[in-house]
Amino acid sequence: MTYQAGAAAGATRASFEDATYAKVTWRLLPLLFLCYVVSYLDRVNVGFAKLQMLQDLKFSETVYGLGAGIFFIGYFVFEVPSNMILHKVGARMWIARIMITWGIISGAMAYVTSPQMFYIMRFLLGLAEAGFFPGVILYLTYWYPAARRGKITALFMTGIALSGVIGGPLSGWIMHVMPGVWGHTGWQWMFILEAIPSLILGVMVIAYMKDSIRAAGWLTEEEKQLLETNISHEEGQKEHLTLGAMFVNGRVWLGAAIYFCFVMGLYGVSFWLPTIIKSTGVTDPLNVGLLTAIPYAFSAVAMVLIGRSADARRERRWHVAIPAFLGCIGLLLSTLYGNNTTLAMASLTLASVGILTTLPLFWSLPTAFLSGTAAAAGIALINSLGNLAGFVSPFLVGWLKDTTQSTNAGMYVLAASLVLGGLLTLTLPAKLVNR
Repeated sequence: MTYQAGAAAGATRASFEDATYAKVTWRLLPLLFLCYVVSYLDRVNVGFAKLQMLQDLKFSETVYGLGAGIFFIGYFVFEVPSNMILHKVGARMWIARIMITWGIISGAMAYVTSPQMFYIMRFLLGLAEAGFFPGVILYLTYWYPAARRGKITALFMTGIALSGVIGGPLSGWIMHVMPGVWGHTGWQWMFILEAIPSLILGVMVIAYMKDSIRAAGWLTEEEKQLLETNISHEEGQKEHLTLGAMFVNGRVWLGAAIYFCFVMGLYGVSFWLPTIIKSTGVTDPLNVGLLTAIPYAFSAVAMVLIGRSADARRERRWHVAIPAFLGCIGLLLSTLYGNNTTLAMASLTLASVGILTTLPLFWSLPTAFLSGTAAAAGIALINSLGNLAGFVSPFLVGWLKDTTQSTNAGMYVLAASLVLGGLLTLTLPAKLVNR
């Protein structure tokens, strides 16, 4: 009877814990998810604007690639300070500030007229958005232990995929139907209209978000104690680095190198996917947008399923490395079938599934061994250094396209970076990250 009573009590506690985390997820994730959808859309919709903007403004592929990538220089400059501020003042006000400022700047992109203006506005957009993504990753560590964070991070990061599913057709539709309205081109209307949700959601963050478990009035005292106990227990198992030690920690820099390799693939595809689809013979922006949604739709499903698998098995390294290798194969196949829309789309879908799946699972690695102020700075440092690939990747692909008159050489570079990222992931000690 004692054993049965203990088993029943354990089952009851497990059921209560699952119900509590489900409650937290339903409260936090929808808003964070929507914020990420619009943030990613505002970051990469320049890839759709390119279909009309380059001809209107007489920009070269190299100018476009540099402008698309210079976003990440601004992002790099302010990333660590932004996350440190968030850790001190709270996520609610700081994330709202980020969203409102980037919405204003993103809308102002409609009035770019020269390469210099293009570079400046993209740089300012990077400054404005710096801190959003690592801030949310840090924020999730306040609520979820590592064993639950893989699935949650994957759900959050399907915002990338959904922004493609929604944003591709939306951007294509705006550019198809809006040219000439009130004297604006289609690409100008795209920037203006797609900036509005950021402003609305920024206000919603202020009204709806809570900075901590203790501040959540929608939780009972018992639920708060459960969540706080789980987080406190996990904090005791992490490396408690000083801020200075974090900057010289080898694993932090290894994490940055791995993330750099994956981001090379991400933004190589994100900024050039519409161009690659157009090169297969699809010319209407609306049709390009509709086709762009296909790789992202498959990726959204894969991200969630593989995130669940990683949590269930408590295995992280191979769940990151194998998708990276698949992404490489997809990119290589896309260069072989550039004249066949169907086969090119199948290849690009495989590439997108592989690339996008690596990202949420990657973030389960550094958050498994960093805590406190070092976690705030470490996550931001890894994200900012890794996102420098967002500058290198589109600029390099653009330069190679101008030089070779093909995107193939750029795809080879991106494929190689994914393989390198997968191999580096496997060098991390399993006992450190498989929690």
